[in-house]
Amino acid sequence: MDDIICAIDIGTSKVCAVVAKVDKFGNIEVLAKSMKPSNCVKKGVIVDIDEASSVIRSCIAEIKAIKNIEINSAYVNIMGNQVSIIPNKASIETSSAGHEISKRDILRVLSAVERVELSKDRQIIDVVPIQYIVDGCDEIVDPLGMTGLSLEVEADIIAGKITSVQNIVKSMQKANVEVDGIIVEALAISELSLTSQEKEMGVVLIDVGGSITNISVFKNEKVVFNDSIPVGGAHITNDISIGLRISLDEAEKLKREYELALTSLIKNDYEITVNDINDNKKREIKVSQVIEIIEARVHEIFYLCKELLDKNGILNGFDGTVVLAGGGISYVDGNMQLAYEVFGFPVKVATHKVSGISKPEYLTCAGTIKYAAKRMKLSKKESENKNKLPEEPKEKFKILKKIYKFFTGLF
Repeated sequence: MDDIICAIDIGTSKVCAVVAKVDKFGNIEVLAKSMKPSNCVKKGVIVDIDEASSVIRSCIAEIKAIKNIEINSAYVNIMGNQVSIIPNKASIETSSAGHEISKRDILRVLSAVERVELSKDRQIIDVVPIQYIVDGCDEIVDPLGMTGLSLEVEADIIAGKITSVQNIVKSMQKANVEVDGIIVEALAISELSLTSQEKEMGVVLIDVGGSITNISVFKNEKVVFNDSIPVGGAHITNDISIGLRISLDEAEKLKREYELALTSLIKNDYEITVNDINDNKKREIKVSQVIEIIEARVHEIFYLCKELLDKNGILNGFDGTVVLAGGGISYVDGNMQLAYEVFGFPVKVATHKVSGISKPEYLTCAGTIKYAAKRMKLSKKESENKNKLPEEPKEKFKILKKIYKFFTGLF
């Protein structure tokens, strides 16, 4: 039976919503999507709950108009700079007489692994099992029904900043959308854009958003680093605006029109007309003047990313790949060459195979759906889906139940 999942991405410059059908093999079929401009997020935190909820409602209304889908719940993203990923281990002795591992045992070991010390400004929003170990046998995905004396789990504990988490929940609730789960952007994007081999060998995922660039590093299929820098695509637009003395709207239009980050890629350096914001008159500039500004800022974004990784010793002995994602930069030609100049590692732009999704701005939503579907399959927990298709009233769709204590302390 197929599952219907809705994902909402609350970003710096836009809010996206995607509703998709996921089959038993994990394949995604997008049913409807919506994207609306927004300025409700600053430095990764929702600063205007009213605006956030209004834009979410607008996206949901558009989806209903497109496909007549009633959205009552959704998964939502949280930016990397608002979370800590804490690796932890726990073990228990199995409780049944025959030492067959039950659901109760799994819940007990998950409850034990989430016992970590947190600062007062953080709370657990997710527990991501990496592997289970039964009597010393590791790399077990699902231990249910296996026989053993001891059950261990290695997991990543996702702890979010309380203010950020509460603002996300309040914004969703005010838009009359229940939160099914809060998912870290890096985990969502990695599920869609990174291969298991890349995550095993080592990969730096650089996700450039509007005002924040998230940097995540995977090694041995685990997140070993997750942080951000307060610079993104909006800063490129701002640089063009200041450097050429034009409005932000015109600067954004020029950035999107030429989509280059290297002056060496310019084929025809012709003159273009712009509106001088100071003199209130038209004047001529060359294409190269726009590209030079873009190149300088993109280079700086990559340099700051590398500087942060070097500071934390992440690149010592690193021999992997750099993957670029996010609507702030992934569409710009020349970005891979610039990233290679800075990092010296093979570079590629994040790709995906999701029918109905072409713009990189939808990547986080699509990845969130893929990630939620995977967790659904692994957890083997089901509940009635609240997002119903009126044209098929007899069909009972399912979504993932919140994992054990998913929102401990939130409500």
